[in-house]
Amino acid sequence: MILVLKQADLRHDSLESNSLYSAELAITQTSSNSQELTSKLPGQFDSVPSTNITTNPASVFIYFPSLLFTNYQNHLCYGMLVQMIADVTITEKSFGPKSLMSGVKFSVDDHEKVGIVGRNGVGKSTLFGILNGSDKDFSGEVIFKKGSVVVSTAQEHHDMGNTTVLQYVLAGLPEYAQLSHIIETYPLTMGDNMKLIDEYSVALSRFGDKGFYQIEEQIERELDNFQLPGVAHRQFSTLSGGEKRLVEVVKIMHSDADLALVDEPTNHMDYVAKAQYVDWMKTAREAMLVITHDRDVLNEVDRIIELKDGECVSYKGNYDAYLKQNAVSTGTQMNDFEMIEKRIVNLKTKVIDYQRLKEKSRNPATIQKFKRLEETSRKEMAELQAKEKPSFWIDKESASNLNYKVAAQYDKFKAKNIRMNIKGDDSRSKHVLISVRDLSLGYGQPLFSGINIDLREGEALEVRGRNGAGKSTLIKALLGSDVPTRFSGEITLDRHVRIGVYEQEVSSTYFDLPLELAIERMYLDRNLSISTTKIRSLMSDYLFTEGDLKTPVSRLSGGQKARFQLISMLADNPQLLILDEPTNHLDLPSIEELETALAKYTGAILYVSHDGYFRNAMRGESILIG
Repeated sequence: MILVLKQADLRHDSLESNSLYSAELAITQTSSNSQELTSKLPGQFDSVPSTNITTNPASVFIYFPSLLFTNYQNHLCYGMLVQMIADVTITEKSFGPKSLMSGVKFSVDDHEKVGIVGRNGVGKSTLFGILNGSDKDFSGEVIFKKGSVVVSTAQEHHDMGNTTVLQYVLAGLPEYAQLSHIIETYPLTMGDNMKLIDEYSVALSRFGDKGFYQIEEQIERELDNFQLPGVAHRQFSTLSGGEKRLVEVVKIMHSDADLALVDEPTNHMDYVAKAQYVDWMKTAREAMLVITHDRDVLNEVDRIIELKDGECVSYKGNYDAYLKQNAVSTGTQMNDFEMIEKRIVNLKTKVIDYQRLKEKSRNPATIQKFKRLEETSRKEMAELQAKEKPSFWIDKESASNLNYKVAAQYDKFKAKNIRMNIKGDDSRSKHVLISVRDLSLGYGQPLFSGINIDLREGEALEVRGRNGAGKSTLIKALLGSDVPTRFSGEITLDRHVRIGVYEQEVSSTYFDLPLELAIERMYLDRNLSISTTKIRSLMSDYLFTEGDLKTPVSRLSGGQKARFQLISMLADNPQLLILDEPTNHLDLPSIEELETALAKYTGAILYVSHDGYFRNAMRGESILIG
């Protein structure tokens, strides 16, 4: 039999200095009885060189490249060392008076793929800033394995000048610039200097070992795969935000680092590029921390770390495993919080009782006794009341399987989510809203041809295709734009239909306006009534705070801009929704709320999405463009 203790923390003086380890320990037994070990094994751990193990024939043979031995109940016990690449502790990170993190502690093992999730605004990008060294204004420590190489996708790009995309990617590859400099310059200056000759020889060998002789060709091919043909020699500063994000992913994929920090890698990828990225992520040797709410990506990671309430919680396994574990742990947390609430009520009663008994008593010692009890109760009550209510969220499917007690607690305590006021009307007719016949569109030459659509109220239609195939061109044509050239075919749109459009980019009309004025302007531009009360109600429904009122839309986070776009889409109680990648910047609870609201919607939906979970929720027909 083999018994395994997973992820037992391990530190030992005989191990390499400045190294962190976790261990998976196994016991060989001749007994057929299994037993569960939950405490640390007794005995002295000693590091030993890599070797084969000869065991009793009745035992199970295992070979580990790095081993520890100990003794447990006369059975040989040995374990595989898994070296940690990073150990992170953040005890305080604040912005002014607002505390963002106060108890974030986790580690990352070699080759481990870890998803980072959390509600918009909890500090995921801030965490990456701390890890990549750009943000040093925090309390705590970040320890990386000695000699490890850490790379990160950049959020901002300044002073790029004439740097081309290829130059930018190459500059971000560890060792490339240094080795290239030696190879290009040393032949001109080294002469008979043996030290320089040795350095030159080592550089040539290292350059080849890293695969740098073919790297430019590989990068250009990768850019083509991500639908960025011909951009390698363009100036980096001329790219759009989405294109820059894809280039960042290409840079990470060729960095050959020990730890990669990747922020929302799939937001601008089509389904082919995303599948390619996921395949690479699963097999890459790098350990990775990936900020994403893309459930297709999260379902391929080894572990998920959720940031919430200033702390973090680690869940072993992928997204599906996370949902199950989260439902169990949230149930326990709600029970603990309910006990705190009951204790506060109990303490309030005690304070009143002690006050009354103190006032009735005539004995000085008794008065002092009740005074001390009152003060103790008040102190405990103040400490409990100072605790902030945790954020409780359970996915819809898990919530439907809760027992009645936990379900009642969840209804009482669940975190506030966006409220999408999509009106359903079962009395609506099922007439055709969009009719397309043998359509061919493009710019100068056709992007696609032979497209036919009949979309009725109550139906959903997915427009599927690679980036650049013409999906956005088709949507523009449906909305009446005459910019694309129509080479053939007909488009008929019900002239009375009210249309709600979700676009990835906020209109420039509202970009520089404060959020409050942007909402008002957006309603007035459509001849819709709007009032201060209505604006405050919308802000509450979509989780904006009082402080967001005066914030320019351009300075909102990606998630906040996405929620503004949802307000815009639903402003006129639309009968037809056109959605362009609606899940890209929403957090997991908001995505689920969007899916739930759309499931109740009785109008027609035309959408573009590369989110497999969202597509499954929408169902409906699909047309392939290009």
